[in-house]
Amino acid sequence: MNERILLVEDEEALRMTLLDRLRSEGYEVDFAADGQQGFDKATQDAFDLILLDVMLPRKSGFDVCREIRSAGMAVPILMLTARGQSVDKVVGLKIGADDYVTKPFDTMELIARVEALLRRARVYTLPPPAIHHIGALHVDLAGTTVTRSGQRVPLSAREFQLLRYLVEHRGATMSRRNILKDVWGYSSETFTRTVDVHVASLRQKIENDPKQPEFIITVPGLGYKLTA
Repeated sequence: MNERILLVEDEEALRMTLLDRLRSEGYEVDFAADGQQGFDKATQDAFDLILLDVMLPRKSGFDVCREIRSAGMAVPILMLTARGQSVDKVVGLKIGADDYVTKPFDTMELIARVEALLRRARVYTLPPPAIHHIGALHVDLAGTTVTRSGQRVPLSAREFQLLRYLVEHRGATMSRRNILKDVWGYSSETFTRTVDVHVASLRQKIENDPKQPEFIITVPGLGYKLTA
């Protein structure tokens, strides 16, 4: 079955261009022209990926992303932003976006990012059916759920994929470069800051004290590891 993508973009010319290109790639694509409509469709129907513009009428892309995650949905979100300021990109990642592309962008690059997100999502929705217990943290890889002290921890799709990767390499130090390549599907070191942002976000959700983490440990000059 073809993957379903929701495109939330208010600029009609760009929306039509992306709709045509994504459909020509074999994806089933629905669209919304404003943030409120985008949120309604995202929460009322099943999608494999959401392409979400930041600057939208009625509700900003940041608000839509935040509310989708608050609703407990782990669908991958790729944000489209015309802003070049790194702070806006960091904000998007912190509130639950899995990746971003800055306008104007090359359509081939966007398709590559879409394929990478969907590929990682497919890989991480496969078994094995295993539950890992790390102190008070329980990670159900098959059920894609995480609990801490019996309380469910809501994670974005990318946060869960990152945690799963660290669980599967538990006790081993994983470099930022390897994490970026294996979890994001990127080979460029340009985006290693993305790893740090997601680790920080993950710590906020699973650690008692994110400043003194007991689960995800920083290995200075090397990378990160999940305690054995």
